[in-house]
Amino acid sequence: MKVFLDFCMWFFGGFILFYMLIVIVSYCAMFVIAMLAMRKRYKLDPSEYDDAHIDAFYSKPVSLLVPAYNEEIGVVDTVYSLLNLRYPQTEIIIINDGSTDSTLQTVIEHFRMKPVDKIVRTNIPTKQVKQIYESEIYKNCILVDKENGGKADALNVGINVSQYPYFCSIDGDSILDEKSLLRVMKPIILSDGEVIAAGGNIRIANGAKMQLGSVTETHLPNNHLVIMQIIEYARAFLMGRIALSKYNLVLIISGAFSVFSKEWAVEAGGYSTDIIGEDMELVVNIHRLIRKKKEKKRIEFVPDPVCWTEAPQSLGVLRNQRRRWHQGLFESLWKHKTMTLNPKYGLIGLLSFPYFWLVECLGPLVELGGYIYIVVAFFLGKIYYEVAIILLLLFVIYGVIFSIASILFEAWILNTYPRPRDLLRMILLAFTEIFWYRPLTLFWRCEGLLRFVLRRSDWGNMKRVGIGEKENSV
Repeated sequence: MKVFLDFCMWFFGGFILFYMLIVIVSYCAMFVIAMLAMRKRYKLDPSEYDDAHIDAFYSKPVSLLVPAYNEEIGVVDTVYSLLNLRYPQTEIIIINDGSTDSTLQTVIEHFRMKPVDKIVRTNIPTKQVKQIYESEIYKNCILVDKENGGKADALNVGINVSQYPYFCSIDGDSILDEKSLLRVMKPIILSDGEVIAAGGNIRIANGAKMQLGSVTETHLPNNHLVIMQIIEYARAFLMGRIALSKYNLVLIISGAFSVFSKEWAVEAGGYSTDIIGEDMELVVNIHRLIRKKKEKKRIEFVPDPVCWTEAPQSLGVLRNQRRRWHQGLFESLWKHKTMTLNPKYGLIGLLSFPYFWLVECLGPLVELGGYIYIVVAFFLGKIYYEVAIILLLLFVIYGVIFSIASILFEAWILNTYPRPRDLLRMILLAFTEIFWYRPLTLFWRCEGLLRFVLRRSDWGNMKRVGIGEKENSV
């Protein structure tokens, strides 16, 4: 029995060590690629492009889609931020997805919406539209009231109602910087249509000071849970997505802020209503369409444009968010599993899908197993100490060192938190990640896998408190 136990412990420990080495090498490579890519941007002033080429954007008008379900707290600020955008030609389409709170009435009263008759082309089948409104104050602002069908269905309604060749999806609790749309459209303009979709950088703005939809001042919040999410976002967006974008390997661009060619999105079937991760599903479907049509098109991540969003401030809400995200990731990967290691889909099939399967999707199972192994190893005796200590060091490298590197990387390139005191707080908190935040998120992501197996698809409670609300520390 002891021989069998020893074999299992050594085999499992060796497997986890090998896996973590692969993950660390992958992240090191992505970090180097991201640094080299951002180093070229560092000396460039993006505002020079904004001012010199503003006329070029007239040829690419954009429809701004705001799906809203029970977003009465933040939807007004979101719309104001869109009205403040520096972009030549836009229309704002707010889609009320059968809200049970006062979202509909809040938008009608605040923007003086009046019912209008409007012919809508059904490019994508959706739930029934009840009424369309137009603002008496802002002629480019439209409100659509529809039956509840979920975020994907609401976005599809927005696509059907829209009149412009590009659309930008914005979450109902998000705030855009005034030049965000200019900059996320930059690769589309410069590529002369080769880039058909682009996603922007997401930053957390809990506790920020706002005025008429503009973030006027940001401070590092007191809530440790929110700070850990800030660190996590920096690691995911500034390191992972920049590297993947360089080689056209992006499978996810955030639904909180992304731009698509309407023609390509409609041909790809629009947003899928039968899957939780509708934003990733649309990106994957467009990649499939690109390969099918054998056209040279790209999907890019753009680090310059900024979308401010509200992060969960309680463990319960964060748990619902993370298990839903991971369930959506697994659903989309499973649905398109035939693309994995399939040379027919180029580097998307040979590199991107294996990476998302091994690191992003199944990684939580292996990492959580590693935490359990360390605890069990120290209880069983000194024979397993060496493997446990090595594994713990790898977790420190993977969690702490990459987090700190991402924090400094963001501060250096994007100047997000330049105050030394704030940087020090984030770095010190990053050292605690492997002891509480990382194990919790791994467990929740494993819950997402279990929910996929059990075919559960409820969203859970995602209560908003507002970006500018006072927050309590954890």
